[in-house]
This record gives sequence, C-alpha cells and structure tokens, in this order.
Amino acid sequence: MHRFNRRIGLYFRPLAPLETDFEFLFLGVSSGFASSCYLWLTFGLPWPRCWFRCLTGLPCPTCGATRCALALTHGDLLSALRQNPLMFVCYGSTILVNIYAAVVLLFRLPRPRLARVPAEVKRVLAVLVLIGLGANWIYLLAYR
Repeated sequence: MHRFNRRIGLYFRPLAPLETDFEFLFLGVSSGFASSCYLWLTFGLPWPRCWFRCLTGLPCPTCGATRCALALTHGDLLSALRQNPLMFVCYGSTILVNIYAAVVLLFRLPRPRLARVPAEVKRVLAVLVLIGLGANWIYLLAYR
C-alpha cells in the first residue's frame, strides 16, 4: 500500500478480498447503459420526452442530454457543448473514468482509494455541484 497524499488519505493498493470492485461496476453499468441507448435509437424507438418541459414549457437541467450524446457520437464537440454543457462534462468524465477502469482492470493495477475526505472538502464539492447545476439550468433557460 502506497500513501500518495497525507491530507486526504489517497492510497494506491490492490483490491482487497470481498471488496466491491467499483471500477468493474462503473465500466459495466455505464457501457451497458450506453449500449442500450444506442440500440434504442438505432431501432428507431421514440425519443424520451422531458416531463418537466411538457408540464411547464421550460427545460429541466438535463434537457438536451440526448441531443448532446448524439452530437458526441458524431464527433461534433461544439454542438454537444451547446446542447447541454453539464451533460457534455458528465459524458466526457464518464469516458475518462471508463478508460481508467479498463486500464486498471486489464493490467491489474493498484486502485486509488480515499481513506478519508475532510468535511470541508465535502462541503466545497457539494457547493460546486449545486453551482454547476444552477449555472447549467440558467444557460438552458436563456438559450432555449
């Protein structure tokens, strides 16, 4: 076990016996979800409707997620970013985590684990997530 950062307790270590394999779980679930979405649209099934938009006429914070994903699959990064900036970041992060998970699983590398996360870091992350959601929603409302 190798300690990388003393303040937040970041460790690199092999997977312990009976420990949940989060890398395998994330890779499997996200790949399965992406595959099912691809098949859904390939078979020409109806696109999902936003119930919030149907009821209020306003976009929800994730409106444009399907259009963003389609633009990404066509390699149109700018259009994907315009459709929904938050989902663009989420999809990009998912791709990066999937690459990390595949490399860790394929080469059986030690996995990074956090021993403890200070409460102040948790609060800052929660505030940043809320700011991101709010900013994305304001963007969608302004450019709907």
